[in-house]
Amino acid sequence: MSTPTPAAPPRPDRPGCPGRPERPDLVVVANRLPVRQVPGDGGSTWERSPGGLVSALESVVRTSSMSWVGWSGAADDPEHPALTSFEQDGIRLHPVPVTDDERQGSYDGFSNGTLWPLFHDAIFVPQFHEHWWEAYRSVNRRFAERTARVAPHGAAVWIHDYQLMLVPRLLRELRPDLRIGFFLHIPFPAQELYLRLPWRAALTDGLLGADVVGFQTTVGADNFRLVTRRLLGARVEGRDVVRAGRRTHVGTYPVGIDADRVRRIASDPATVARAAAIRAELGSPRTVLLGVDRLDYTKGIEVRLRAYRGLLEAGRVDPATTVFVQIAQPSRDEAPGYAETRASVEQMAGSINGDFSALGGAAVKYLHQGQDLAELVALYRAADVMVVTPFRDGMNLVAKEYVAAQVDLDGVLILSEFAGAAHQMRQAVLVNPFDVRGLEDAIDEAVNGDRRQHRRRMASLVRGVHRDDAASWAEHFLGDLRPTPTAASA
Repeated sequence: MSTPTPAAPPRPDRPGCPGRPERPDLVVVANRLPVRQVPGDGGSTWERSPGGLVSALESVVRTSSMSWVGWSGAADDPEHPALTSFEQDGIRLHPVPVTDDERQGSYDGFSNGTLWPLFHDAIFVPQFHEHWWEAYRSVNRRFAERTARVAPHGAAVWIHDYQLMLVPRLLRELRPDLRIGFFLHIPFPAQELYLRLPWRAALTDGLLGADVVGFQTTVGADNFRLVTRRLLGARVEGRDVVRAGRRTHVGTYPVGIDADRVRRIASDPATVARAAAIRAELGSPRTVLLGVDRLDYTKGIEVRLRAYRGLLEAGRVDPATTVFVQIAQPSRDEAPGYAETRASVEQMAGSINGDFSALGGAAVKYLHQGQDLAELVALYRAADVMVVTPFRDGMNLVAKEYVAAQVDLDGVLILSEFAGAAHQMRQAVLVNPFDVRGLEDAIDEAVNGDRRQHRRRMASLVRGVHRDDAASWAEHFLGDLRPTPTAASA
């Protein structure tokens, strides 16, 4: 694949569509494109992917011209890629070809078998394989080369997440004219864990190719500054890291959601009717507990089911009037640890139902399937208590969506102290997910506690979720990434 020299003008893949700027002012680089192929009678078509990063950047799409570099999700030949650039919903999309072997090594392997467990406190033992690392390097280089080719001169490039940690440095070498930002959506671990990584210096140097590196919490940002000094001899000046004459700003930018959109859906009469129907389908229980997660060993699904069983055994929760609904969205089935997690969760749900369900209904309603946003919001409205218990989580946007859906302030949020969201959502019922007894007490309090106090706490949470929404997150990060006119002329 040819790569332009830094001084060469960018070469667009093809002319832009009429009425759209030829030179987008923001280039987003992420592992996946924000669209997916959907088969139809006349062949497959593209549609916007639900949720995720594209929803968080909706305000940016409305106010500026944006292009996106990412993988389409289908195996491709880098020498003869099947897809060229195209436009969808106002975003110029630039596919990056990735072979099936590269996907297995870079994504299933290094990203989700090495970095994911390591960055989540080694809950599942990370694996370190040289061939995974080589695949990761190859894919990161291809992303950097593709971005270098399509980015306009002086553009702001915003790179996202742990699958692409080498891209900032690689892109900096190809295109020093760009303003480069990187945001890590997952936690950045303590240095004692990070230093286990055989390729720790290369990843750290990769991130320092950016002008701005962002984290969900101040803990993550502090951890990163420490490792830059220890591994690379960088100088830490306040929130900045200085190395080899280059300054990288290291900041904290907690991700938000489109809270107004969730609230509109929650207030829709169709959603209200669907929420009532869900409760009827569940046997009209007095209390509905809800968990919504990707099926992942970091999410603490087993511990919440264990706590629920303890409450049932002690008679603190009545199975005749209470049901626990657990949505476990399929995720990364081929990555290490996921099959074991699914088997464990399904065994626990079945065991609880076998011991405590009555003829009228199940004690646990377990669904191993994804739900669209409208159905999720109806579930949020139907639930009396939301139980979010990750052992470690960068943020956890489900907690924020649940709060935004509480238009009547009737719900209670139980939230792990080790979710990034806990740094903002202090009025939730905060729990230590490693303390099963403490979690039992928290669920008991949520179900049987003072409803007026819970409503006051929910009102505070709702205000915070609307204040710190996705638009403010994007504006904050991009405000630091894009130089001011004064800085640009300096």
